[in-house]
Amino acid sequence: MAEGRKSMETALAIIGGGPAGLAAALAAREAGVEDILILERDSVLGGILNQCIHNGFGLHTFKEELTGPEYAYRFIKRVEEAGIPCLTDTMVVDLEEEEGEKYITAMNRKDGILTIRTKAIILAMGCRERPRGALNIPGFRPAGVYSAGTAQRLVNIEGKMPGRDVVILGSGDIGLIMARRMTLEGAKVHTVAEIMPYSGGLKRNIVQCLDDFGIPLKLSTTVVKIHGKERVEGVTLAKVDERMKPIPGTEEYIPCDTLLLSVGLLPENELTEELGAKMSPVTRGPLVNESMETSLSGVFACGNVLHVHDLVDFVSQEAALAGKAAAEWLKENGNNVTEADLVLEQAEKQETAAGRMQAEKTAITVEPGAHVRYTVPSKIRPDKAGEETLIRFRVDNVLKDHYLCVSYNGELISRKKKRILAPGEMEQVVIRHSDFEKYPELSRITVHIEAE
Repeated sequence: MAEGRKSMETALAIIGGGPAGLAAALAAREAGVEDILILERDSVLGGILNQCIHNGFGLHTFKEELTGPEYAYRFIKRVEEAGIPCLTDTMVVDLEEEEGEKYITAMNRKDGILTIRTKAIILAMGCRERPRGALNIPGFRPAGVYSAGTAQRLVNIEGKMPGRDVVILGSGDIGLIMARRMTLEGAKVHTVAEIMPYSGGLKRNIVQCLDDFGIPLKLSTTVVKIHGKERVEGVTLAKVDERMKPIPGTEEYIPCDTLLLSVGLLPENELTEELGAKMSPVTRGPLVNESMETSLSGVFACGNVLHVHDLVDFVSQEAALAGKAAAEWLKENGNNVTEADLVLEQAEKQETAAGRMQAEKTAITVEPGAHVRYTVPSKIRPDKAGEETLIRFRVDNVLKDHYLCVSYNGELISRKKKRILAPGEMEQVVIRHSDFEKYPELSRITVHIEAE
């Protein structure tokens, strides 16, 4: 640790004060962890929910319909009542591990650069939007091109309109919601263009945000040129083929002053990768086991930093599991460090490490099969699993009248008909602990989709 820096210690550090971090902190406190610290880079807790003023949140968690700020406030209030300390306006810039201890380097205006020594970490940094630079759209760099999330903040928090004549590229949920929001504020949304042959958003958002307002959704369509040098003057759309290449002769020019981009979300995992956790090439989040623990002992992940969710209620459920698991980990690995405990703690660490290695050897691999892009978790340790383990996943295409299947070591165990499956809707299956006793040689669980 560099000299002159302010230093702190905590048993459990939670990076991110959005819905995932808040729910994880509460679950850890309820499980007995007294020493918790939440680190949040924004000036307030709540994360992205603070700018999501539309309703539809909380139906699973609170059995009622709330706006994003209302949902966030319920958790913020509980965190405050629990007396869990938070450092806001604090950016985490580095994570390191040395001899079982984890060190967080963070910075803020009050403390400057500070080092936080912790036993366990929960990663809850959320996700960010894919920028225009990743799309390679020809044209100048005029004013009027915004990510959908930036436009949402401008309208809902700062009270500013990005423009009046709008085209939206990408049909993710934020883009769909902003199509409705911009319309309600008096803008003309000409169309939502989606390069894929299906929407990336929830069906309810397509109906409520586009169909109800007469906004067309153009599938297999993308922006091939942005017109204008100082300010956006229009865009050229074109149909794409099965290789996502524009089809000559299908170009359509639409005059507009604003282009909103809703072209995907990326988990904020630079810190996770720097720490050395094994990552999923599909979700771009860390691989986790049934306890939301990464490949690094005592480092957990939950929410959109793990994989992008469509419902915040699922984020809270996943985060609660991570918080509870972190509490159990702390109980097993020692919550306090004193000189008198060092010898005993070192022996316990060696025993725990050996136990972890054995658990990893006996862990059941959870793998995606036909039409399944990924699974969370990717491993289940039978001795750590509760009564049941929830496996969440997304499919790779729109599939009608198919069967959701689960196989154990290649043997089909369950087959449930689904009227429709879509990439924009997260799916889940439940694995019951009693199955592990019935199948003692179980080493591989496959989630897959079959046709009729």
